[in-house]
Amino acid sequence: MNNNYVIIMAGGVGTRFWPFSRSNNPKQFHDVLGIGKTMIQQTVERFDGICPKENIYIVTSKEYYDITKQQLPYLNDDQILLEPNRRNTAPCIAYACYKIGAKNPNANIVVAPADHIILKEEEFRKRISIALHFSAKNDVLVTLGITPTRPDTGYGYIQFSESEGDIKRVVTFTEKPNLEWAKKFVESGEFVWNAGIFIWNVNAIKKCFEAFLPEMAEAFEEIKADYYTDNEADALNKAYPQCKNISIDNGIMERAENVFVVLSDIGWSDLGTWKSLYEISDKDENQNAVDANVMLYDTQNSIIKTPKDRLVVLSGLDGYIVAEFDNVLMICKKEDEQKVKEFVAAAGVKGKEFV
Repeated sequence: MNNNYVIIMAGGVGTRFWPFSRSNNPKQFHDVLGIGKTMIQQTVERFDGICPKENIYIVTSKEYYDITKQQLPYLNDDQILLEPNRRNTAPCIAYACYKIGAKNPNANIVVAPADHIILKEEEFRKRISIALHFSAKNDVLVTLGITPTRPDTGYGYIQFSESEGDIKRVVTFTEKPNLEWAKKFVESGEFVWNAGIFIWNVNAIKKCFEAFLPEMAEAFEEIKADYYTDNEADALNKAYPQCKNISIDNGIMERAENVFVVLSDIGWSDLGTWKSLYEISDKDENQNAVDANVMLYDTQNSIIKTPKDRLVVLSGLDGYIVAEFDNVLMICKKEDEQKVKEFVAAAGVKGKEFV
């Protein structure tokens, strides 16, 4: 287990979950489910028994150092990796993998987002352990594939080849298909959702960076001597401008031939939108998901999340989002949640304090 490492990506803002997710306090640092733990705290705890706490690395932005340290006080500063700027997931993952590799060339690594929900945690650990056992012995890239429950157009899909066992070879990746194709994918039984959770040994991923993103590989290899030193931040400021703004999916996973998927039914949601939170939340007899001090009249199929110290009275709503945090109250139809990014942009014009 001492060779197992976990990289948790925690630098995003998550604007689709506004007004809770804000630039100074994004959703991974919120107790979104109202259970007394933030999403990043839940994510770290999920890896109990997978690797030692000292092998957990958080990659985030400079402005989130204090809140990360506050919520995960047992991490030392070498475990909190601060990106000088956001350049998508490939540089973020490269930085963490090259840093871990400098310390342990036998590292076996899991990469996971900080803001996903996994309801079946024991099953999750089993799936991760299967993947880690495979990646420890083979130069492969492994991802978890979620058994689809509906033809969702908001997720990427992975097609896998038929073979015995839990680990399947990946045939193709498809990013967010239209509804017609999503239905075909689900009906075929040959596709799973791409959860964005990756497993590999450090040598396998470094070979892929060298093959497909050589400038990025060179940038992080050149500063190898600076990892775990006082020079690391300055070295990163020189390395990051050499990196493309590209996702790990586009940069490597869709191009590599040694990609495998572990089929998983783990109660997963990327919790990317208000609709996804509504779907996994407990509902009352009128199908309302409520985390609020609220009085409801003739209201159904809605999600209400407001401060507990404020009494909210709602009447005549059907299929609405009512969300209040800090200095912003948002009320909109659930079907219009794709407009949230527009709301954020417009609120930013009114003042930075609203976004």
